[in-house]
Amino acid sequence: MVVHSREFTPPLCEVLGEAQLRVALRRALRRAHGYGFTYRGPLRLFLEMIFLYGSDFDTDPQYPWAAMILRSREDQMTRAERLFSKVLDYQHKVLGPDGANTRQALENLLALARRPFECSAEHFVTEMMNQMTAVFPQKAAEVGEAGLSALIEEGSAVARKYRFPTVRGEALVVLLMFGFGHGCAEDPLYPWIAHTLKDDKITEPAARVDRLEKKAVTWLEHVLAETPKGAPA
Repeated sequence: MVVHSREFTPPLCEVLGEAQLRVALRRALRRAHGYGFTYRGPLRLFLEMIFLYGSDFDTDPQYPWAAMILRSREDQMTRAERLFSKVLDYQHKVLGPDGANTRQALENLLALARRPFECSAEHFVTEMMNQMTAVFPQKAAEVGEAGLSALIEEGSAVARKYRFPTVRGEALVVLLMFGFGHGCAEDPLYPWIAHTLKDDKITEPAARVDRLEKKAVTWLEHVLAETPKGAPA
């Protein structure tokens, strides 16, 4: 599975390193086993889906179809086939040929992180929906208003947990969840997020927001540099 992961998503695996990749794969396999996935094909599909949608894709409000299929009473091969069909449909509608839409979305997210932007507390939900649509219009359309609203609510809760003092910090968490999955704050695929949120050396919430923003920029720059234009994202 380590070898397959490197073939499936070389840039991300390069950033992670083998030790952290194994941590992510072991966690994913435990979750897959919890859904009764024991055959090689379904397990490999589950692992591919964590790279596409985040390690907690099975509980993510952006992908309610995943939870519905995984929790059905059908046998594992039937569920895997249904998941695979949905993944193909999602790739066609959202990711684009060779992940072209995904790459553009990462570039848009990087551009947004590099420039100052302000969101008002009064119109936060509406403005965040507009931002997510601007970053990744195909995904925003597929997820829909209900899914985006649920994601914004989750992101706001995480921001409050870490006492982020500004609406910009709240918006940063929501955008990270939109880009990397709603569980990104604990996702072993993106350890820099959890490390920054839990770093005891950072005592001021405002400084934590600044550090998280800088880490996001560095990660996006590295992954985009490792993926030449035209290569599968």
